[in-house]
Amino acid sequence: GDIRQIMKIRDLFDQCATAYDRDRPVLVPCFDDFYGAALSAIPFDLNAPIKVLDLGAGTGLLAAMVAKAFPSASIHLTDISEAMLDQARQRFGDTPRITYAVQAHTRLSARSKYDLVISALSIHHLAHSEKQALFEKIYRALLPGGLFVNADQALGPSVEVEEAWHRQWLADVKAGGLPEPAWSQAMERVRLDRNATLADQLAWLENAGFENVACRYQRFRFVVYGGRKGET
Repeated sequence: GDIRQIMKIRDLFDQCATAYDRDRPVLVPCFDDFYGAALSAIPFDLNAPIKVLDLGAGTGLLAAMVAKAFPSASIHLTDISEAMLDQARQRFGDTPRITYAVQAHTRLSARSKYDLVISALSIHHLAHSEKQALFEKIYRALLPGGLFVNADQALGPSVEVEEAWHRQWLADVKAGGLPEPAWSQAMERVRLDRNATLADQLAWLENAGFENVACRYQRFRFVVYGGRKGET
């Protein structure tokens, strides 16, 4: 991808790392339902020793929910922002089943195999061609029967719908009382979003080979969707 774009995104997330968790429920007005839907989409036995990859893990918000629900899971967190991963390290302490790597999505290798790949509010930063390529890499990195769950943003299917969703989001965030400088930082990050429509994202998953592709949750631009790799 465009290196300048990646650096800019990294810098913006470095800046907001310490306040990220505090502001998240305001910036994601459907916070509980959104993350809850991602968690409930994971079909494994609660005590299964699953191998999990969290792409763009940030402060480890979603990873922590998965770690709590699946106490035998080992989770590998990747993110381009060292500052965000530092927050994750503080969150998890010296838990040996949690590992970290500072790396971009494009560096995902199929050499490591996972039962589950998760991501939250990260993949929308990629260009559309990069999203498609990433979905193919995720498919290859999954074990047979493995699952991908993405809790992310979608572009409205028309200009009118997109404008309505954006107005709704602004109204929700204002109602949540987001303090400065969090408001300015959030608006700066929004300008770097490269949202794709939900329909396109589901189609890209199917093109990559995923089965049972479906949207599990949607509230305006916030969507949770995923797909499964076949057993063979």
